[in-house]
Amino acid sequence: MKMLMAVSGALFVFYVLVHMYGNLKILGGVGAFNEYADHLRTLFTPFLPFGGFLWLFRVVLVVALVAHAWAAFSLWGRAHGARPTRYVAKAAARATVKSKMMRWGGVALLLFLVWHLLQFTIVKFNVGSIPAQGSPGLLVISSFQVWWVVLIYLLALVALGLHLYHGVWSATQTLGWAGNATARRRAKTLGMIIALVTSVGFALPPLAILFGLVKGS
Repeated sequence: MKMLMAVSGALFVFYVLVHMYGNLKILGGVGAFNEYADHLRTLFTPFLPFGGFLWLFRVVLVVALVAHAWAAFSLWGRAHGARPTRYVAKAAARATVKSKMMRWGGVALLLFLVWHLLQFTIVKFNVGSIPAQGSPGLLVISSFQVWWVVLIYLLALVALGLHLYHGVWSATQTLGWAGNATARRRAKTLGMIIALVTSVGFALPPLAILFGLVKGS
């Protein structure tokens, strides 16, 4: 189960980094973001139909998400069943707190993912005031001009950063890449870098839009 979590988690680390890079395109304006969004739908055409690569990638992500969640809840259930009494040692108690943060942070991220997909992919509902029919860039700008949408997004990024940091660290242990003190320090540093780069990179577009640095016209 831990290996399944590590492998599926590694796929999501790759995805969030690519997705974060794509989101930064909005800093170049609506045209740059729309061009990027259209390009994703033409990848590997005519070998694949229009939008085919995106759908294949989405299927892989859904399978990985189900596997990751199933492994996480299975391990959660095992841990709960194996420890009917409270920890006494402080170190063990701290490990339990971190574990709970990962679990509930993962649940929060799952709920945010549902919201995010409904807003920008499935329903594409517009909570802002800018008409955005058929324009992904305008939908992004219109949405992030609303302060509470940005707040939800930033709170999710806090959960994402913590999840990435602890997830990368846990994955390196599971994969056997943290067998000594030096390797453990490198793993923690890598987790911190990935968490910071991803969180800050995702935060830049909504904050730039909210404060008027990126506009829809």
